[in-house]
Amino acid sequence: MTIKDKPWALITGANGGIGKALVDEFVGNGYRVIATDISHRTNITNEEVIFLQIDLQKIVSDEIYASDFLAQVTEISNGVGISALINNAAIQILSDCQTISRSQWQNSFDVNLSAPFFMVQTFLDDLIKNAGAVVNMSSIHATQTKKSFVAYATTKAGLSSLTRNLAIDLGSTVRVNAIEPAAVGTDMLKAGFAGNVQGYKALELFHPIARIASPKEVAELALFLCSDKANFVHGACISASGGIQGCLSDPG
Repeated sequence: MTIKDKPWALITGANGGIGKALVDEFVGNGYRVIATDISHRTNITNEEVIFLQIDLQKIVSDEIYASDFLAQVTEISNGVGISALINNAAIQILSDCQTISRSQWQNSFDVNLSAPFFMVQTFLDDLIKNAGAVVNMSSIHATQTKKSFVAYATTKAGLSSLTRNLAIDLGSTVRVNAIEPAAVGTDMLKAGFAGNVQGYKALELFHPIARIASPKEVAELALFLCSDKANFVHGACISASGGIQGCLSDPG
């Protein structure tokens, strides 16, 4: 297969730990990737990856901005359009219901829930034309959560619900699934445990599988959900929790 024959995947939140793993996994398995993030990235050297700096809140609020973004992707793909959409970008604002501000609440909903919907809507013609697939990166917090995660958990529960509803709306035209990971060993998570080796180990051991997920494992699952091997998987919210979803408490 030549580069020109390879399908295109669009991955949001590509600068994060899971985002980078997603880009690497899709490129390594026959895709060309349009990687997006709100922050600028200059270290991409792979000719099969094109980075676009986009603001997902503007995708939600500004139809012209969304149309311009679609036009960029159409030009990059020479009119072929995308075959896979990975809605990975998210923000996690920790605050309880007494102190969270209106702007923090709205920003959480814009990025974590509304943007995935409008990304699907924006690229729906491409996805239908290419018999494509959507993967929404939800979270274990969609079903189990803890104090101060009220905005994040609510948006992730909404994203899992959106996944099921999109599957009903779109029927056989586009497959839509979600992944609900527990702790993932990104650089950001590890930085939160800097100087606290015992705390990190306790988090690992609390998972029945005795470790946390690697970003690559999450990316591999996303790739599988976009493949022909998952043709009958539709409207599913797949737990990737290492068994912690069945536990009653969390040491963190």
